[in-house]
Amino acid sequence: MDPYGPTRSQYERFARHAAESPTFAAWSRGVAGDEEVLAWIDALPDLRRQPNLVFAAARWHGVPAPGPYAGLRAALLGDDGTIRATLLSRSTQTNEAGRLATLLPALGLIAEAEGVPLALLEVGASAGLCLLPDRWDYRWHTADGEVRLDAGQGRELRARVEGFAPLPRRPLPVAWRRGVDLRPGDVTDDDAVAWLENLVWPGQHDRLITLRAALAAAREDPPPIVAGDLLEVLEAQVAAAGAHGPVVVYHSAVIAYLDDADRDRFVALVSGLQARGACHWVSNEAASVLPSVTATLPAPLASDRRLAGGCFVLGVDGVARALTHGHGRWLAWG
Repeated sequence: MDPYGPTRSQYERFARHAAESPTFAAWSRGVAGDEEVLAWIDALPDLRRQPNLVFAAARWHGVPAPGPYAGLRAALLGDDGTIRATLLSRSTQTNEAGRLATLLPALGLIAEAEGVPLALLEVGASAGLCLLPDRWDYRWHTADGEVRLDAGQGRELRARVEGFAPLPRRPLPVAWRRGVDLRPGDVTDDDAVAWLENLVWPGQHDRLITLRAALAAAREDPPPIVAGDLLEVLEAQVAAAGAHGPVVVYHSAVIAYLDDADRDRFVALVSGLQARGACHWVSNEAASVLPSVTATLPAPLASDRRLAGGCFVLGVDGVARALTHGHGRWLAWG
């Protein structure tokens, strides 16, 4: 989801995007048609108006979900400042480890081309749960049957695959890993972990199970995460990563939180680094976020109706290779 634009439009889009969660879909429709609640939300700064964050803050303070829209409405309009304070102090750092099932083919493609272990640099890493692609087993369901990558990890990610995706058969070789985030999450902090769990949509028990497995994996050996603005620290971090192997800068549902000018700055920065051979670039964002990448979609994918529903575009070195589900449930390779 793109967190900019008129509030009503954001909630109308989210109602479609969150169809897998009947509660959030109903809440979104309710907000979109409620002038009083829209006015309450419009009093917040731009990036604090997004549905994921508003709903998470309300749940954090006791609004039941699953539950009726009336409960959300009463909580927001009757707020004594508590919910607003949470909205101003916390972020939607969903850190969806399930996306690794759709990111791994792109990362594996680069690893195969390079022939040596990679240095992974994730921007917008939150608690670093997507910095651990080599600590999972994978099961992909394709038209020709099941493809498995068994690495003996005891935790598994699954996705449905369309098209001839380069599904790896061996664990990703990783020489080095690091994340960058404005406010890194701490997998050893109970409050931070509780907030991450609170961000999982109501009714999506499979995502909660995946999150808990990812947290357990991260606690075994927490990946290092640098606190900083990605636009300010990226070049130095790429230089540091380059001492350890071919660098892959990657991100998923992160650049959406930059305004248009900063999105352009990021694309210019990472494209310049990639053009100089300093790194590869794997992007996984909503279609409207990186239009220069989306414009390169192959014709069959460019006309896919799922683009209008909020799916992501997976790019490798600035070229669109696939569509992906926002939580990693499916991959359509072009």
